Amino acid sequence: MKFTELYQELVNSTEIIRALIANISQEDAQIKPAPEAWSILEVICHLHDEEQEDFREHLDFILHRQNEEWHRIDPQDWITSRKYNKQDFIEMQMKFFEERRKSLDWLIDLSDADWETIYTSEFGSVPAGEMFACWIAHDNLHIRQLVELKRIQIERITQPYAIGYAGDW
Repeated sequence: MKFTELYQELVNSTEIIRALIANISQEDAQIKPAPEAWSILEVICHLHDEEQEDFREHLDFILHRQNEEWHRIDPQDWITSRKYNKQDFIEMQMKFFEERRKSLDWLIDLSDADWETIYTSEFGSVPAGEMFACWIAHDNLHIRQLVELKRIQIERITQPYAIGYAGDW
């Protein structure tokens, strides 16, 4: 595993997320393109909670806390139970970026970790390297989601002008 490159991917994705949500109002952040779709605010709340309660925490379990019980998470339920779309967008941005900073500070000391270390629980077995790789892939998934939401916003704010000349979406 190429730790340095993967770490840099996490640094880069942080800045991509920051750019994608820059200058978005509370109102725009709460727009859901369809009832079952996520808003930008919901994506940021999700990223915050995953940062705090999933990837960093579970990678720490794998590498340093083998004797502790892996805790369940329910990201899909969190959307409604934690009222993501009613949160303050600016506050959630700050919280996410603060948690990400903590993660990056913590991760930098893991460059020599044994990425083959496996944690086995009732949920299955996960190697540390796989958990780290999934963290980066999870960012990519939500960057794609934010880009799609940003495109919808662009289509809305450029009205009455069509943007088809830009190319097929």
